[in-house]
Amino acid sequence: MSGIRLKGTGSALPRQVVTNRDLQRIVETDDAWIVSRTGIRERRKCRAETQSSLAEAAARAAMEMAGIGPETVGVCLVPTITADYITPSTACVLQNRLDLPEDTVCFDLNAACSGFVYGLHTAQALLAASPRKYGLVVCSEVLTRITNYTDRGTCILFGDGAAAAVVEYGETYPPMPTVLGARGTWDILNGPGINRGAEPVLYMEGTAVFRFAVETVPRCMDQVLDRAGLALEDVDEFVFHQANRRILEHIRKKCGIPPEKVWMNMDRYGNVSSASTALALDEVVRAGRLGPGKRALCVAFGGGLTWGGALVEMGERT
Repeated sequence: MSGIRLKGTGSALPRQVVTNRDLQRIVETDDAWIVSRTGIRERRKCRAETQSSLAEAAARAAMEMAGIGPETVGVCLVPTITADYITPSTACVLQNRLDLPEDTVCFDLNAACSGFVYGLHTAQALLAASPRKYGLVVCSEVLTRITNYTDRGTCILFGDGAAAAVVEYGETYPPMPTVLGARGTWDILNGPGINRGAEPVLYMEGTAVFRFAVETVPRCMDQVLDRAGLALEDVDEFVFHQANRRILEHIRKKCGIPPEKVWMNMDRYGNVSSASTALALDEVVRAGRLGPGKRALCVAFGGGLTWGGALVEMGERT
């Protein structure tokens, strides 16, 4: 059996910061109300930056940490719901900008906020058939482009940003345990999603999302750990999709996870969809909390409905 380990991470953020007080000027809300319900204090918004420029910067940062060159990459995946183009894919844009080999497998995938975990699972499968051993999973979102700034229930939540991971495939590495799921019932979105003939903005029913998350995430965690043959205590870091502080606190208490093992950054970035989990993982790695051999349980949930978990082990630094 063979699998992947994490080799490097990176992230990129727009320069513009949008605070809760900035939002008070355009919608009926206030800082205390937003913080009490979401834990979010500010988020980033693209001006000159694009979805693909953020993706490129995050990918370069991850490759630099991993100490690899473009010639070693066999897979480039971009989970996103806000690509610059319908076609070409952002992954193909990155193939050109990063000078990846022309036989690199490149495509975008859409699993909404679960995209990073879906990307890790897919990269592991594709690298098994690749002549090269490194894969890029690059999550990049410009959610402010599809945010309805007249809806105070959603415009307070979303921000822009990108984060990437380099994974290394090894014949002696055990398979990375993953669990993925989907429930296409459309009961959280108003309608079946964002269709091409509709106004391209996000709608969400917060109460339904809360119920879905607190039901699904603990079960997903149990399934991943069962596949790994490990207990909760064997996990060094828990990295969740940064949707809402109240959701994560509820999950943490329900599962009995020590607060010091749960990274949260939604106060600074809001919900960045697919990039959210990857951005939190990058901060965990750069804070020195995930050294070689340590494990992070990454769990995400999002539109679709989708969810997923992956037990990521950090590889040796080059």
